[in-house]
Amino acid sequence: MTTPVVLSTKLRDVVGGRTATALQKAFDLVTVHDLLMYLPRRYTRRGELTDFASLREGELVTVMARIKRVTTRPMRQRRGSITEVIVTDGQSDLSLTFFRKPWGTKLTPGLVGLFAGKTSRYNQKLQLTHPECNIFDGADTDASLDVDTVTAFADEILPVYPASASMASWKISQAVRMVLEQVDWASEPDPLPPQTAQRHHLVGLEQAYEGIHRPATDAQVVEGQRRIRWDEALALQTVLAVRRQRLTSQSAQARMKQNSGLLADFDEKLPFVLTAGQREIGDQIFEDLAQEHPMHRLLQGEVGSGKTLVALRAMLAVVDAGGQAALLAPTEVLAAQHARSIRTLLGALARGGQLDGAANGTQVALITGSMSAATKRKEMLAAASGEVGIVIGTHAILEDKVTFADLGLVVVDEQHRFGVEQRAALAQKSLDGKRPHVLVMTATPIPRTVAITVFGDLDVSVLRELPGGRAAITTHVVPAREKPGFLERTWERVREEVSQGHQAYVVCPRIVATDVEDDGLVVADDVLDEFGAEEAGDRGPEAALPMASVEDVAAELAAGPLRGVRLEVLHGRMPGDEKDAIMRRFSSETAVASGIDVLVSTTVIEVGVDVPNATVMVVMDADRFGVSQLHQLRGRIGRGGHPGLCLLVTSAEPGSPGRERLEVVSGTVDGFELARVDLSTRREGDVLGADQSGRKSSLRNLSLLRDEDIIVAARSEAEAIVESDPTLASHPALAALASTLAGDEAADWLDRS
Repeated sequence: MTTPVVLSTKLRDVVGGRTATALQKAFDLVTVHDLLMYLPRRYTRRGELTDFASLREGELVTVMARIKRVTTRPMRQRRGSITEVIVTDGQSDLSLTFFRKPWGTKLTPGLVGLFAGKTSRYNQKLQLTHPECNIFDGADTDASLDVDTVTAFADEILPVYPASASMASWKISQAVRMVLEQVDWASEPDPLPPQTAQRHHLVGLEQAYEGIHRPATDAQVVEGQRRIRWDEALALQTVLAVRRQRLTSQSAQARMKQNSGLLADFDEKLPFVLTAGQREIGDQIFEDLAQEHPMHRLLQGEVGSGKTLVALRAMLAVVDAGGQAALLAPTEVLAAQHARSIRTLLGALARGGQLDGAANGTQVALITGSMSAATKRKEMLAAASGEVGIVIGTHAILEDKVTFADLGLVVVDEQHRFGVEQRAALAQKSLDGKRPHVLVMTATPIPRTVAITVFGDLDVSVLRELPGGRAAITTHVVPAREKPGFLERTWERVREEVSQGHQAYVVCPRIVATDVEDDGLVVADDVLDEFGAEEAGDRGPEAALPMASVEDVAAELAAGPLRGVRLEVLHGRMPGDEKDAIMRRFSSETAVASGIDVLVSTTVIEVGVDVPNATVMVVMDADRFGVSQLHQLRGRIGRGGHPGLCLLVTSAEPGSPGRERLEVVSGTVDGFELARVDLSTRREGDVLGADQSGRKSSLRNLSLLRDEDIIVAARSEAEAIVESDPTLASHPALAALASTLAGDEAADWLDRS
């Protein structure tokens, strides 16, 4: 008995070994499901010619065109001949060049075909060299066919797939058709519950794939795509619903807010009034901490909205209740900054057991990788004994040898910098099988759909209101190549601010000019790749220019436009004690007297660094950074009572994607709006965390921006399914799809969470 072909069947058993090998090598497609989920990039119709004006040099393209003329001539320098085929889109021509005769291809003037290859430029004109050809004959020229047949043939919808040099679009289409003709849909259970499909008017699985890959109408394409996006959305939301269900079933020590103690004393001595948002979210957190299952909450907000203060109040509540709190920061600079600012805010409350400390005070420890062994050992012993209530650190506190007496709360700052495994490692440092409560923070505003997918296992709190005293920030784009005088004026403005007793940042995308990638640095390519790489060719010609480096820029400024101004450099490769000393001097209230007017640095100052006296920031090669990262950098100024000025220096051409990003940033200070713009520039990747688990993208066809309605509806469906069937025992096909799309690592993490 022949085994039926189903979605899990290997492609080699359906399309043959050679084609299967080519598909795997080019696109990593292994199973029937992989191939059917490889959706067309676009659709065209026979006779609907491609507009050549849309072609770019260096792209792999598939164009539909009509052959205009064919000429063959001998080569001048060697034996053989060149065949040149001129094809047209009806408005302009494109040259197809063959250095050997294209045997077996019917290249006749008047015929229409698909031509696939890489565009290049010769004599200022685009051409395709040795393209693959798929010529339409039969109904294109056969006058004996009846009118209805010719009309249907000419109007046929043709899928155009993302292709490679070895696999043209029509070859992929042939493989897809072969698969569709052999799949036994009766043996393939539908992962979508019937009630869900009915409620949302979704077509069946077979109808969806047929509509996508072999559509007869445009409506079938739309229906098929909507169904496939629903499958992805429901699978991902099911994983997250299971994760939430398992998290709430775990045990934690309830940490009740005390009426008196550290928190009450801290609130009483605050020199300012908490915002309404800070009070409201604080109450949400206190309610979570009082539960006997672990809190898992995301706190997101605008730059400077006071998230750290909210987190500190939560940590004090836990210490009051007899526990300890740990704050995990992504860089040593930020960890040290947190330690300094928290100790300053707490004052005598952070000096428990010391002569000048408060009677009910605690202590704050700092643990980083670059600390001396003796210092680190001392801090670790204090954490293990319970002597300190708050431990702040980098990845160093994730080490097995770092233990706690009673870890009650884990605060993860800039959560996107850490992986699932790292967060889980810290959460497991608890006693008696009781998990600590977890609060993760991000200063990058997150669109709604990202919040319910990337952070779908967390309750979300949004802090939008800014505290009083934050001054306005003005942002301008400085086109360095077009208007060199603007760059000169940039440095004059820096001098003016320094002469008034203020300070400035100059941010560069490199430490030294020869660097390929820097410690503590994320340039635009990396930022945009948080959910997927940007489209090929998006960067423009400026991407080939050398990037500004900290060492070169600092030297040039010191010898030129900022001669006499006191400059210092800061970057991720410096020893920890040196970085800390520089930031102490720069952020000190007596910074002007202590000798640093301008700090030239990489993005190690991106988040958490608080210098109220800093009023101007210059970002060199700003087009190399992502939208959200520029917003974070800009948030380092205007933190006191003085207006801020952010100058984005660029060599990007007007109208280029990089330049357009800068214009968007200069046009608004609304981080939530910028987050949506940033997301719209990306191809979304693994919403469960590609960087977190080392897997490839799980998000194939769902757009977090375009498909918001689907994602929100799928979340509701998934919650209902998991609530009634926590193990998915009655939904094996949905469980299998969730495993396929979300990956085994995600399922493994669920078991550990």
